[in-house]
Amino acid sequence: MSLSRHDCSPPGAPERATTRAAFFVLGVGVSAWATLVPYAKARLVLDEADLGLLLLCVGVGSLVAMPFAGTLTGRFGCRKVLLASLPVFLGVLPLLASVESTAIMALCLLLFGASMGLMDVALNIQSVFVEQAAGKPLMSGFHGLYSVGGAVGAGGMVVLLGLMPPLYAVGVACAALVALLAAYGRHFIPYGSGGGGPLFVVPRGIVLLIGVLCFIMYLGEGTILDWSALFMTVERGVEPSRAGLAYGCFSVTMVLGRLFGDRIVQRFGDARILFWGSLCAAAGFGVVIAAPWAWASFLGFAVVGIGVSNIVPVLFSATARQTFMPLSLAISAVTTIGYSGVLTGPALMGFVAHASSLFVVFGIVLAMLCFVAAVSRAVP
Repeated sequence: MSLSRHDCSPPGAPERATTRAAFFVLGVGVSAWATLVPYAKARLVLDEADLGLLLLCVGVGSLVAMPFAGTLTGRFGCRKVLLASLPVFLGVLPLLASVESTAIMALCLLLFGASMGLMDVALNIQSVFVEQAAGKPLMSGFHGLYSVGGAVGAGGMVVLLGLMPPLYAVGVACAALVALLAAYGRHFIPYGSGGGGPLFVVPRGIVLLIGVLCFIMYLGEGTILDWSALFMTVERGVEPSRAGLAYGCFSVTMVLGRLFGDRIVQRFGDARILFWGSLCAAAGFGVVIAAPWAWASFLGFAVVGIGVSNIVPVLFSATARQTFMPLSLAISAVTTIGYSGVLTGPALMGFVAHASSLFVVFGIVLAMLCFVAAVSRAVP
């Protein structure tokens, strides 16, 4: 995939550092909002149903913005899109900690989700350019910094919220993130993958297949996030206070897999990562389903984390190699389809669990992972 502006120098070490910093900022911001949810519920006097509808605004905002993000990045470049969306992303956070109107809160969450969606697409497009210029795998490390940012943001906000009110805590976090961006923001890439073209196109060909595979991976991650703790308490007899370790085991191994993922991908190649990674994750779900002991289920979730850790980064790298669609539009389509797996998948699995059991839910995800392995050779 060639650059759209040949007078711009190819990205190097400064752009790599900037991409890592931006993924870290995105992870910190998302996790900071997660720590504010209980405060918003109490401040706005919401029950669980109303809170669920309110939280849906984040996903709606992202899914509305993502399909257009690729064309905007292609026309105006990664730098302009990121420098336009980052101030909105960070500027809305203090409002999420202080707004006392449900309607205004919904609007703020829509803006938060939309800015997050624009950043996600633009950052993945920048990541592709940086990786191509480096001539070696870098995507796993970039996505790993998002996970590290999530852990740092959650832990840091817990500490800050123990010392000061939510608005002040968010203010301190935002100030630190602004300082980080001030140091690295000038190295965002000024170009995209081409100007002009429609604002939105329907994904087709191999791009649609890659999007479906991303949907499966995100659905699996969201299913573990939403249903693993309940599975451990209901099916394995684990105390509720310890049930969250299931997602913790998954998260730790996924982060470790991504932080070392660039070397792993370079050593074994994309095709083997897709095939064996999805089979490893399927085997992890198999252990969760079949082994009756709690410790074995924890181990199974950890194995799933190892298996899935580098699949999504590899799929984004593969998107850059396809020729069916322009890069910006392809990344936008893959991101949108994949993210819809996080938004809708766990809810759909909830209906399945209600009609059958969580064993069936995890069995369906296992079968989907086997499908990923079966079609892995079709991915460029």
